[in-house]
Amino acid sequence: MKKMRVRVTLTEEMLGTASNNPNIHSEFIASKAPDAQSRAEEIASIGAEAEMEKAMTVFPRNEKGEPIVWDYQLKGFMKDACGMLRKIKEKESSKLKAYKKEIDGLIFIEERQIPIVLAGDIGDCQRPLRAQTMQGERVTLANSETIPAGSTLEFTVVCFDDKDMKLVCEWLDYGVWRGLGQWRNSGKGKFTWEKLSEETVKVKRQGNSQEAHRLAKAKISSA
Repeated sequence: MKKMRVRVTLTEEMLGTASNNPNIHSEFIASKAPDAQSRAEEIASIGAEAEMEKAMTVFPRNEKGEPIVWDYQLKGFMKDACGMLRKIKEKESSKLKAYKKEIDGLIFIEERQIPIVLAGDIGDCQRPLRAQTMQGERVTLANSETIPAGSTLEFTVVCFDDKDMKLVCEWLDYGVWRGLGQWRNSGKGKFTWEKLSEETVKVKRQGNSQEAHRLAKAKISSA
């Protein structure tokens, strides 16, 4: 398999996606987390003071208080990029059939939490959200924390199939046009990227399952 170390630099401000209300976050947004442990981790990361502004979406924080992006948010970007680019025959993404399963099972972000290195102060973005309903057009004011342009993220992409790394590069290139975070359609969260390093890693075999079971059984018997 291959590993590639990547640095992403925001060219437009990025908006937070985590609800500032722990109850809403628990019931809806954190339910999108891949397992119960990461769900609890997400809810805790928005902080106790989050209840002060219930309408705002924010960036989760790590134990140092730094804003972060979760690993599966980057994989979500890859799915979004592939879903668009596969419509173009000249793109590598067009050759990928069950692309969501491929990204879920064969392409990973090594780090669970990706700290954001800030290029300035965290701000906020207020904008109207319009929707057509049975009662006519309705307008809601949305408010989000923002990370300024120039901020960076570094993470490691792992591809179990070496050829998939070409796809990852294609998706990252798409970040110039459509980025990360909320309100991407307006241009928020656009980025450029650079490869810091790349290596091929051999997968070590751990022995057959029968031998592993025998050793585990022997360990329990001697305890």
